Amino acid sequence: MAVQPESISPSLELRQLLDIFPLPIRQALIRLHDLEAIIEVVLDLGRLPEARFSEDFVYLSNEAVTQADLEHVIGRLGPFGKDNRAGIAMTLHRISAIRNRTGTVVGLTCRVGRAVYGTIDLILDVVRSGKSICLLGRPGVGKTTMLREVARVLSEDRRRVVIVDTSNEIAGDGDIPHPGIGHARRMQVAEPALQHAVMIEAVENHMPQVVVIDEIGTEAEALAARTIAERGVQLIGTAHGQSLENLLMNPTLSDLMGGISAVTLSDEEARRRGTRKTVLERKAPPTFDVLIEIQERDRLAIHGNVADVVDALLRGYMPQPEVRQRSASGMVEVVQAAEVQPAVRDGHAGLDRDLWEEEREEGERERPKMIFPYGVSRNKIERAIQNLRVNAAIARKWDDADVVITLKTLERKETSRLREIASENVPIYSIKTNTTAQLQNCLKDLFNLGSIDSEEIALREAEEAIYQVLLDAQTVELSPQTSYIRRMQHQLAEKYRLQSRSTGAEPNRRVQIFRGEGL
Repeated sequence: MAVQPESISPSLELRQLLDIFPLPIRQALIRLHDLEAIIEVVLDLGRLPEARFSEDFVYLSNEAVTQADLEHVIGRLGPFGKDNRAGIAMTLHRISAIRNRTGTVVGLTCRVGRAVYGTIDLILDVVRSGKSICLLGRPGVGKTTMLREVARVLSEDRRRVVIVDTSNEIAGDGDIPHPGIGHARRMQVAEPALQHAVMIEAVENHMPQVVVIDEIGTEAEALAARTIAERGVQLIGTAHGQSLENLLMNPTLSDLMGGISAVTLSDEEARRRGTRKTVLERKAPPTFDVLIEIQERDRLAIHGNVADVVDALLRGYMPQPEVRQRSASGMVEVVQAAEVQPAVRDGHAGLDRDLWEEEREEGERERPKMIFPYGVSRNKIERAIQNLRVNAAIARKWDDADVVITLKTLERKETSRLREIASENVPIYSIKTNTTAQLQNCLKDLFNLGSIDSEEIALREAEEAIYQVLLDAQTVELSPQTSYIRRMQHQLAEKYRLQSRSTGAEPNRRVQIFRGEGL
C-alpha cells in the first residue's frame, strides 16, 4: 500500500513567501481577500508593486519600488543561478531576476509555487501505461505542477523515478526536495547549459525506470531525450510549444516528433499517391509515444500515437486527438474521441505502410539526370530545376553529365570543348539567353513535360519554397511575378501558416516566404 507523502500546509508555504517582502508590501498582500488565488508578485524598480492573478492584477502600494526593497527580498533568498532564478528552501516558490546591463537586479518576479494533488486524474491511465509522454502548453497552464504530481504518483507505485530539476521548480529550492514529489529522487543542475549532460548522467548512474524533465528546449536536450527513450526508460517531460504542429515545425525540437526530411518520389509512386514528387516524410521514430496538449487546467488533448499523427500531418491531414476534461462534479469526461485520418490526399488512398516504405526507398534511389552548364548560370539552372520539380542535378564535370546546356552563341563558335563533348555523344541543348525562363523551357523539352503555363510554374516554385521554409526556417525569395500570381503565392503561404511579403519594384516585384514568430 502506498504511503502518503508528508505534507506541508499550503498556507504555511505562502507565509514563507510573504516573509521575504518589505513590511508595507507584506501587509498589503495579507489584506487581499483572495490571497490564496495569487499567482505572482512583481517588483520593478521605480514602478508600483503588483499582485497578479490569473485574469487580473492589483497594485500593492502607492509608493514605487526602491532598490532597498529589491535588496530586502534578495537578502532573504538562496543564491541566484545562471538562469537568474532563486527560491526559498523547502518550498516551490520561484523568484526570477531582471538585471540591467551592469548586472544589478532591477526587477523581481516572485512566482507562487503550489503542490496540487490530483492534477493528473485526467491522464492517470496514460501515465501508468509506461509510455514516454510529452506535455505541451502555454506558460502558467500547469505543466510543472502536473510533472510534479506524475513523479509523486509513479514513485508511490514503487517505480524508480529521477527528476532532472534544472531550475528547482519541480522539487523546490534547497538540498532537501519538497514532499510534493513523493519518493522520487531529484538531481539538481549547476547551470541550464548542462541539463542534457545531467539527463544522461541520471540514466547511467542511478538506474531509473522513469526520468522526469522540465522544458526540453535545445538540440542537445532533444538528443539526450532520444537517448533516454531508446534505453527503455519512460521519459516524461515538457517542451516549448502549444500544439504538436508547433513542435513539428520547430527545427530545434522536431526530432522529438521523429524529425522531417524532404523525399523525392519516383514518377510511379507520385502518381499512385496523387501528390507532387517532393514530399515531406518523418525521418525516424518519435522520442515520445504520447503527446498531451494542455489546453486549460481541466481540459487537455491526447495524441495517443505520435508516429501515426505525424505521418498524417505530413500527408496533409489534421488528426483528431482525444479530448478530456474535468466536469463541474469532478468526474473525468471524454468530450471528443481520438481519430487519426487515413493517409489520403486528393482522393487517392494511401499505400500499405510496407509498400509505401518500399516505394519511398525506390524513389530515393532513382538517379537524377545530371546537367552540365557550359556558359550558363549554375544558379539559374538550379532555380529552374526547383521550379519545375524535375529529378535533375548539376554535374561538376562534363564527362559525368547526361546532357549539356549551353548558349547558341557558344554553340555557333564550336569551341574545342563543345566539339569534344559532341564526339562523346553527350546531348547538347542550346538556349538563346541565359534566363530562368529559357532554362525552364529547355528542361520541359528535356523531360517531356509538355506545355506548363507560367502560373503553374510560379505556384510550384512557391510550394517548393514553403517546404524549404518548414524544414530550415530560412527566408526564401521567389521569382518576380505579376500582382495576380503574387496574390496566389501569398494565399498558398497562408495555407501553411507561414508569413509572406512582396518586395522590390515592378516589374521585378517578388514574394518572400518566411516563418512568423511562435512557429
